Amino acid sequence: MLGEILPIFGDWFKIYFIENDGMAYGMKLFGGGKVGKLILTLFRIVVSVVGFWCLLKSIKNNAHWGLRLSLSLVLAGAMGNIIDSVFYGVIYAAENQYIGGWFEGQVVDMFYAPLWEGHLPEWLPLWGGQFFVFFSPIWNFADACITVGVAVMIMGQNSFFSKDSIEMAFGSSKITKQSAPIEPESTEESANDIPSDSPQ
Repeated sequence: MLGEILPIFGDWFKIYFIENDGMAYGMKLFGGGKVGKLILTLFRIVVSVVGFWCLLKSIKNNAHWGLRLSLSLVLAGAMGNIIDSVFYGVIYAAENQYIGGWFEGQVVDMFYAPLWEGHLPEWLPLWGGQFFVFFSPIWNFADACITVGVAVMIMGQNSFFSKDSIEMAFGSSKITKQSAPIEPESTEESANDIPSDSPQ
């Protein structure tokens, strides 16, 4: 049920059923509400369409396997969150007393891994003495796919985003051709270029 916590590995990893009506870390567009949810859902759909196009182009052009993998993970995660955003509020309204409609659904988060919690040392600037939980965000499998996909892109950026890789993945408007050897000018033209008063 909503709000229920199920320990998996002691206090280190739990299943914690919450609903997130915003983005990562609960951030909201335009303060949340109906308009904010609709804009966020439409934004996710547009990003997914662009991501799907990039993935198709990279597959067609046989791009680096790491780029195809990372694009697939990011796209899968985005589509997972879109499914929640579009359908969740309608399908599970009765079970969780949710009153949202189509495209207004919240994203379900469930993985919670508070590996360490306690008070930070007093000598630490800004946060000294405050209670701190690592890792406090609650996330879902779609978030994990997006995070891993972006991490793979960052780690492999030198290979994935070199000039040759980009041209191979998404095509290039310029076709590089090997320059042909320069043909020597014909003897007749060379002879015509010789001044008439020059010795023959």
